[in-house]
Amino acid sequence: METEGGALMLRREFLSAIAALAAAPSASWAQEADVPGLQLGDATSFSASDVIERAREMARRDYKARPLIPEAWQNLTYDQYRKIWFDARNALWENTDAPQRVDVFPPGLYYPQAVRTYVVEDGQARPMQFDLGVFDTTDKFPNVPTDDTLGYSGLRMRAELRQPGIFEEYAVFQGASYFRGIGSDNVYGLSARGLALKTGDQMGEEFPDFTHFWLERPKTGAPTIILHALLDSPSCTGAYRFAITPGQPLAMEVEAEIFARNTLTHVGIAPLTSMFLFDDTDRQRFNDFRPAVHDSDGLMIHNGAGEVIWRPLANPTSLQISSFSDMNPRGFGLMQRARSFGDFNDLEALYHRRPGLWVTPGEGWGRGHVQLIEIPADLEIYDNIVAFWRPSADIEAGTSHRMTYRLDWGSDPAPKAAMPLRVINTAAGGRPEGGRIFALDFENAAHVPQDVSKIERLVRSSAGEVTEGIVQRNPATGGPRLAFTFKPGDARWAEFRAQLRLDGEALSEVWLYRWTKT
Repeated sequence: METEGGALMLRREFLSAIAALAAAPSASWAQEADVPGLQLGDATSFSASDVIERAREMARRDYKARPLIPEAWQNLTYDQYRKIWFDARNALWENTDAPQRVDVFPPGLYYPQAVRTYVVEDGQARPMQFDLGVFDTTDKFPNVPTDDTLGYSGLRMRAELRQPGIFEEYAVFQGASYFRGIGSDNVYGLSARGLALKTGDQMGEEFPDFTHFWLERPKTGAPTIILHALLDSPSCTGAYRFAITPGQPLAMEVEAEIFARNTLTHVGIAPLTSMFLFDDTDRQRFNDFRPAVHDSDGLMIHNGAGEVIWRPLANPTSLQISSFSDMNPRGFGLMQRARSFGDFNDLEALYHRRPGLWVTPGEGWGRGHVQLIEIPADLEIYDNIVAFWRPSADIEAGTSHRMTYRLDWGSDPAPKAAMPLRVINTAAGGRPEGGRIFALDFENAAHVPQDVSKIERLVRSSAGEVTEGIVQRNPATGGPRLAFTFKPGDARWAEFRAQLRLDGEALSEVWLYRWTKT
């Protein structure tokens, strides 16, 4: 693994705005005669190949940024932007037999450019026309001008998740190429993106945008909705197709083709973005009544060799970039394994209900590495964790790169078949006599021997000294606990590797951790 220094922070203001809007009423109501509803323009023919050809053709030309919306919209304050919200009576396909509803978000504030959105039915695409009348406002929302640069800034999708006739939201696409999803009973947490470019690079990150959406009307009773998206940025274009099926977990089948304007040397495939502030390993840095604050607590990797890795997340004091080399990974994701209210003691954020997100490649992705970027953060409003697949080969200018993958959003979305014992908690603290103790709790399972002294321990460190550790059964979890002591000596950082084994075979996943002297 590799470490680089530097400073980088990804702000979460636009996600906060989504959350505020998501809190607006979203029940399905009867249409009233004086409510205009979403208006559609003239139809033109459409097929999925049109998006691919459009992306291919755009990549042959120099990048041209989309026009900005009027300055008065851009200058809205956060409080003003919260004073406008979509009236769910105007939802797309309201009062029809379509199994889904779609809301739109207003432009402005963090969203200075419109996303052109089309509705597809029977091979015909009709554009959504901007109409201020589909929103409700309070008297605190200012008078703002309208012109042809305006459009909606994103989409919210709703379906009958738990009760007939009640359409609950399960996905939001808004802001650059960001989107979020939740399984039934989850609340919004981490995000995904269409593509990451130069994340953590000293020269600065490039954020591609979804500039156009095409929504296919689902058939009556169909569980899946299809969304096509066109991506654009100075370095590349892209054509995306999302087949989205709500539930627990929420599943998104993604097909994408990237067309390079310039040679892409630092590209992130299936990027995930989350927040980690503190947990049992470092809460002494934060004067907080809560025992932990995070959207995700670990990076899980099922590598091409069949090894399962668990890397607890950290909030470092300087930028950390870790690389996990692999060939044809089977999957990776940012998980939230802490699932009890008492793990967080937060009545508002409900971190114990935040989803994990698992990425399953649809084909062999070749050689590369899963990259984890951990960014220093002092407040929970910041997304400071990024993970993605970084292929070893560059994507040369004038060429394209096609990939497919599946995104599962839910309480425990990683595949279970033949998976070893999971780490369910990592705790660390100083010892009075010096050094640092680490305690790793593993889940219980039928194949854990009653006599845990039969379990073999593998504990390694790249620096300093570690004890061989002891294994005890934790009466609170029923599973084994591995505890070991680390004495850093003069080391300023160390990489740990630990695993439980039985009869020479893996009993648990591999636990990896980076300790840094503070």
